[in-house]
Amino acid sequence: MKSSVSVKNIAVIGMFAAMGFVAVLLGKVIPNVAGFLSYDPKDAVVAIAGFLMGPLYTVVISVLVSLVELVTISSTGIIGCLMNIFSTVSFAFPAAILYKKVKSYQGAILGLILGVSFMTASMLLWNYFITPFYMGVPRNVVSEMIVPVFLPFNAIKGGLNAALTLLLYKPLVTTLRRAKLVPESYSVGATVKVRVFLLAIALALLALFTFLFLYLIGVIA
Repeated sequence: MKSSVSVKNIAVIGMFAAMGFVAVLLGKVIPNVAGFLSYDPKDAVVAIAGFLMGPLYTVVISVLVSLVELVTISSTGIIGCLMNIFSTVSFAFPAAILYKKVKSYQGAILGLILGVSFMTASMLLWNYFITPFYMGVPRNVVSEMIVPVFLPFNAIKGGLNAALTLLLYKPLVTTLRRAKLVPESYSVGATVKVRVFLLAIALALLALFTFLFLYLIGVIA
């Protein structure tokens, strides 16, 4: 029995890692902010994995995806790899922890709010300490970018990925359950009205943060 569960876990990890890497590839077509800050939707994929399998899996999948990116398509080297891991884990890990404590749609929403907040705050610190080495500029140059660049970018990035998590969670859970890769207990039930309400919220958030992101990159003046 333990062997069977282990094989299933490996299969699910591999599936989520593959989806995460596809998300990274999709992000490559999106313009960067400030020349090097890139958005991709893999954080949503990793957060869903954390909801299904537990917080520690967010770390495993984040590292796997970032390492694959590093040895294949990355142009930012080991520093970019580390920043990707820090960013994804700081979003998905807190969200998965709270959801593990409160396994409901309310817990998922609160977890995502926590994830967005923690990721935004922590990435300001990481950018302050690490970006000067990456950009080869004095730290005061990076300090001047904290509020106008790093803060809105990470907040909008987190908002987009939170909305995507809410949109994709139910379809992925249903697909995995039908494939017998996750047990029934991983699915949180809700009435049709609640699901429609959550879908409406997710779509509204997605529209809002998409607009803000387009404004940030200068597509919308």
